Amino acid sequence: MNMEFAIEELAVLIQKCNRIVCFTGAGISTDSGIPDFRSPDGVWAKNRQILFDEFMSSPAARHEYWRQKCESFHRHGDSVPNMAHRTIARWEEHGKVAGVITQNIDGLHQQAGSRNVLEIHGTAIEVMCMDCNWRGPAEPLSRSFLETGRVPSCEQCATGRLKHATISFGQSLDEAVLNDCKCLAESADMVIAFGSSLMVEPAASMPLFGLNAGAFFAIINREATDKDAYAHLTIHGEISDVLEELFVCWGGRDCPADIE
Repeated sequence: MNMEFAIEELAVLIQKCNRIVCFTGAGISTDSGIPDFRSPDGVWAKNRQILFDEFMSSPAARHEYWRQKCESFHRHGDSVPNMAHRTIARWEEHGKVAGVITQNIDGLHQQAGSRNVLEIHGTAIEVMCMDCNWRGPAEPLSRSFLETGRVPSCEQCATGRLKHATISFGQSLDEAVLNDCKCLAESADMVIAFGSSLMVEPAASMPLFGLNAGAFFAIINREATDKDAYAHLTIHGEISDVLEELFVCWGGRDCPADIE
């Protein structure tokens, strides 16, 4: 389908729907200066991933883990929400969006004002102790590591292994979060996937729960995805460009809630 016509169709569908679930991947945050994991500037291109079992068993692996996380913090810790994050938050504010399911760990949806955000892979905004379950803000501990080069100690138990509250390779996903994501997707009248290759499972199948429950399924991504064949509507392009065209369709508004 011609991109212009596809965006016009998406504009009409969003206008009609009142329980949209947004599924977001790394591509929604690239305009905030955070490279996706597979880009030449991304984490996976520059570092060996520390497996969860390595982190738990090896002080050297924990040090390398913290070095990588703090390098990312140093480079991207000041990132702010972009137009896509703010637009989704505005749609939620106006009763169009029921919630966000995100693969991202950057916390930008919450910074933009989204209230109902389910983080499948956890959050880099907090750290947690793997031994006593204490949680706290990641920023001061990341700055401490950058200054001292020492892995910080747990503020509660003093000896526990501190890790960012993200899901590492080899670590089990939170079943309660997955169930909440499934229920949210199944409650949608429309699921829009933004900026995800829809490759990483089980997260990538979350939009299909909505589809199988009767929701309209749309994908907006720079490139083709693993789930294009399932979608009612696919738009291959930059998210910011697509949103700008949506606003044109709505007469310059960034939310269709007030359009008759």
